[in-house]
Amino acid sequence: MMTFSRRNALRATLAMGALAATRSDLLAQAFPARLIRVIVPLAASGATDVALRMVLEEMGRDLRQSFVVENQPGASGMIGMRTGARAVPDGYTILGVNDSIMTMLPTMKDDVGYDPVADFAPITQVVRINFALIAHPSFPANNVQELIAMAKAKPGAVDYGSGGLGSPQHVSMELLMHATGIKLNHVPYRGVAQAFNDVVGGHVPLMITGLPAPNELINTGKLKLLGITSAARSAVFPNQPTISEQGVAGYDFTTYAALVAPAKTPSAIIEQLHQSAIKAMQMPAIQKRLTEMGFEVIANSSADFAAVLKEGIEKYGTLSKVANIRL
Repeated sequence: MMTFSRRNALRATLAMGALAATRSDLLAQAFPARLIRVIVPLAASGATDVALRMVLEEMGRDLRQSFVVENQPGASGMIGMRTGARAVPDGYTILGVNDSIMTMLPTMKDDVGYDPVADFAPITQVVRINFALIAHPSFPANNVQELIAMAKAKPGAVDYGSGGLGSPQHVSMELLMHATGIKLNHVPYRGVAQAFNDVVGGHVPLMITGLPAPNELINTGKLKLLGITSAARSAVFPNQPTISEQGVAGYDFTTYAALVAPAKTPSAIIEQLHQSAIKAMQMPAIQKRLTEMGFEVIANSSADFAAVLKEGIEKYGTLSKVANIRL
């Protein structure tokens, strides 16, 4: 038989749960009452930044509140991620991220200063980002096999740029080197835009970067396209063979842009942000613009995103060991 004290304890527990649920509902009903800060721990104008801004603009119209993007590049994204992890979990600070800072960097570097699972609540994946191996027009190699031959003839003599240690540009090239046995010289920048501009200017000859940044310059001959990193050809460059088609069997590299919130953000607010993001991504005009730029719309549930996050941590943790990628 339940004692009086146990009954009181049970009632208190149930009351606290009901109070918490009520508070969450009330917060959601009032949300958003002011502008929402979006920390993007990456440089402006990169693929992640471009895709997210497009969706956030529509979310602002839907929720009748402004989303203000605050780019915080540096330290491979760790600065912005640490800031976001410490933010008040009330929905008024969220983050625009990619899987470089959610799964690659934390599995390849010790003490990044945040836990991608414990410190953040998934909202949704927005788009899948395809990448291209590009070079300055003066670069002698015209395809992947010619690049491999050059690199094997002079190991470490060919430079490539990236957005920093642990960035997608860095990891994708490390995987290419591991798959082919070549050695290239890494030139890390503070952000992908700086690296990209130096490839365009001929200061660094080579890099792997996300579409759509190089699209127009490739079409006008100001950049040379050597290969597409995904398993399937890009809809933007359907005649360009993938890296795997050029003899690097199994090579497949893409990333994603996504939205997360600080951990303990009320679930009702997470759901409200999720529904608004999905509504934006389901708009035909937005889907058309994203597809034409080379993105693939994902728009999944928070639970599905959480599962993808877990798989990514396992995947890149294994790759870090197998390919000996430590930062």
